Amino acid sequence: MKKIFEFGKAICYSGYRDGQSPETVCPTKEQITEDLLILVDEGYKYIRMYDPNDHARFVLEVIREKKLPLKCLLGVDSFAEASNEHSAVGPLSFTDEQIAANIKRNDNEYEKLIALVKEFDDEVIAVSIGNENTPEWGTRLVSEARLIEHADRLHEALDKPVTFCEGAFEWMKLDELAKHLDFISVHNYPMHARILLEDAIPENKRAYKEVSEKYPDKEVIFTEVGWTVKISSHMIEGQGSVENQKTYITALNKWLEEEQIIAFIFEAFDETWKAETPDKGECNWGLHYMDRTKKW
Repeated sequence: MKKIFEFGKAICYSGYRDGQSPETVCPTKEQITEDLLILVDEGYKYIRMYDPNDHARFVLEVIREKKLPLKCLLGVDSFAEASNEHSAVGPLSFTDEQIAANIKRNDNEYEKLIALVKEFDDEVIAVSIGNENTPEWGTRLVSEARLIEHADRLHEALDKPVTFCEGAFEWMKLDELAKHLDFISVHNYPMHARILLEDAIPENKRAYKEVSEKYPDKEVIFTEVGWTVKISSHMIEGQGSVENQKTYITALNKWLEEEQIIAFIFEAFDETWKAETPDKGECNWGLHYMDRTKKW
């Protein structure tokens, strides 16, 4: 089995601060520099970003200009190419025109990714064709056939390893897609599965073992794993706290280092844009608060 990654600390990075979001204002290069210097100081070797947008471009420019010891896993976060009456936010129904527009938009995003990676070859270690596009509850469904098409396109255009980022459960059903990928990227959140803190690391170990045994010829990594300090409505009351995050992340890092497993912790900094109020679980996964101070 060919290893893509040399072992090191990894984290998901999105630097949007108060008043910023992917749809409005991008972080400045000065703000990004502050963030990346924090992550370098804390020993991170890899960062994951989700879109080939201006934010990603500024990050790659800073890494190059400051000669930072960071490599980026960069992907596309596709829009929905199918309706889903069983989505996590309720029934989603798209017109044929909307789906056609999303397909065109997604294709354009892959071309933007290709251009950006060619420009920043040294700063990008690998590319991803998507993010949670296959679950039954998904809000941005993309067919396996389309994902295979995207994987083949990136292999044709780039000399970079290609992956897809998806939940451990979904990986049990993606055999055909896996054949077109260089490594397997797993998301595994015990909190979302209503698993208590004391059983969280065993759940991560179970998921890793299951996916690794399913694809023994592929390197398996985590591209999202973490613990929020505030709960969402579907989580268990009392599980979201700074102390619980510290306990979980500390134990997780110990296991990862023992087994030399790459895992991108979700995430570096809190992001208030993700919900209508900043007290929601989705805004509070960061290991740092919005003001960039460490939580523990």
